[in-house]
Amino acid sequence: MDIKEYITSGILELYVAGSLSEKKNEEVHAKIKEYPEVLAEVVSIEKAIAKLTAAAKKDAPYSFSDIKNQLKIEETKVISITKPKTNWLQYSGWAASLLIGSVLIWTLTQNKQLKDQVATEKQQLEEQIDKASNSLAEAEKLIDIFRDKDIVSVPLAGQKVSPTSYAKVYWDKKTKSIYLDAKGLPAPPKGKVYQVWSLKLSPLTPTSLGTIDTFMADTNKIFTIENANESEAFGITLEPAGGSESPNLEQLYTLGAVAS
Repeated sequence: MDIKEYITSGILELYVAGSLSEKKNEEVHAKIKEYPEVLAEVVSIEKAIAKLTAAAKKDAPYSFSDIKNQLKIEETKVISITKPKTNWLQYSGWAASLLIGSVLIWTLTQNKQLKDQVATEKQQLEEQIDKASNSLAEAEKLIDIFRDKDIVSVPLAGQKVSPTSYAKVYWDKKTKSIYLDAKGLPAPPKGKVYQVWSLKLSPLTPTSLGTIDTFMADTNKIFTIENANESEAFGITLEPAGGSESPNLEQLYTLGAVAS
């Protein structure tokens, strides 16, 4: 008999797992005594099972003793393979039980990870739906505002520093607020912000309506700003972060007068 072919046949793994008939167990036991390489392979298989079980026990939230109690596995003593076959069969049964326990531990761990993943994905989906609903409600509100016949629309044209820039103000005098569409403004340089101004023309008197600090974060570039002034024009300048007390006219990006 080719002993290498015998070793690779898979019978030794079944022997260690305790899955062979008594006759086959006796046959393998005889080979172990006769061939040192068969003995070495059996020992190697046992070590592999022990390592697998140790790794599962280290990572799993359950101990093997917990699993053993659930499966009602009784403790058996490890017997040397040179002892009678009945003791050796007890050892094989112990190895099989150990393998089953390690697989069950791994399965329980995988189930917990799957449940955590499903819960996380569910929460993310709910947040996306909520965000989409809020965005839709805001969009519908803006459409109603822009269509209101009492809203004053003021286009702001690009100026010398940035001729291609543009913006638009929708002024709701009833609520004393403006809705600024700043989509036509370029991204401000680092350390700079856009500042919005309400202007009286005679004499020229600027009043700050605040800075647009969230310009880069806002996708739609539509900003709601309070305005209790009797504005005759609106302008947008580029100022240092934090804003300025008076507008830097050299950095005047857009300007537009309210129609009389």
